[in-house]
Amino acid sequence: MISTARTKVFNKKDLVAYFLVAGTGAVVQLISSSLLQDWFGLTFQQSIWPSYLVSLIVGFTLTKLFAFDARRTNQTRREMIKFFMVAIFSGFVTDLFARLSYMISNAYFQTYEFHLPGSKTINVNEMVCYVIGMGFSFMSNYILHKTFTFKSTGFYDRLKNLIED
Repeated sequence: MISTARTKVFNKKDLVAYFLVAGTGAVVQLISSSLLQDWFGLTFQQSIWPSYLVSLIVGFTLTKLFAFDARRTNQTRREMIKFFMVAIFSGFVTDLFARLSYMISNAYFQTYEFHLPGSKTINVNEMVCYVIGMGFSFMSNYILHKTFTFKSTGFYDRLKNLIED
């Protein structure tokens, strides 16, 4: 018999585990965005996608192992394909909301900077806008991974059959 706690989309255990995993991915994304801006002279907007892709690798591994108790499903290839599809969609969500909030921030607020000891300056407006984008992405990721990526929906088999034909 399947327990109702496992079938609900928003069960407490999965939500907390996913929040911790996604939080780790968000930290990786913020750090890689900062490094890409420093090392390659990218703008805030230019660093969104490359840093998102870096965090995607970390995200899949941690999500598979910890978030939805899917480490023993023996469907890793299937889950990777579905994870990538969801991640691309969520990448657009991150990008859209980060850019939109950045436009609003630039139009209505002054720029705040925080100087770290050493020589690093953090643009607080950009960071907050990035976190807003990641927050919206978190919501879409959680729901789609819970109901699609790490659940057998038959989608992968249909896609595989379509490709093989």
